[in-house]
Amino acid sequence: MRTRLWAIGLVFASTLLAATGQILLKSGVNSLRLDVYSLVTNLPLIGGYFLYGISAIVLVIALKYGELSVLYPVYAMNFIWVSIASPYFFPSDSMNPMKWVGVLLIVAGVTAIGIGSRGGEDG
Repeated sequence: MRTRLWAIGLVFASTLLAATGQILLKSGVNSLRLDVYSLVTNLPLIGGYFLYGISAIVLVIALKYGELSVLYPVYAMNFIWVSIASPYFFPSDSMNPMKWVGVLLIVAGVTAIGIGSRGGEDG
């Protein structure tokens, strides 16, 4: 099976949804109090779960139309979005040189898999 370009786009969109969901989840948990009312009225927490669920549905749809070995590494972009965005929302989070090396390695890995998936196909 050849991976369709729009399936890669769906996975990319899924990573943005998942990263946004993770940021909202952390924000919601940071403001959470230990009572039921706080749990059911915590909009960042609810929104985070919602976006994370939508991202999973989008990922499943994309996986139907592409190779797992090509699409799932693209999903690793999720780690990049969270790493870059979290210091803007949470002052205690930071990007140090080793984290930037990790981000570059993820980008290099996703790029290598994308390039490698083009070669060696018999039509």
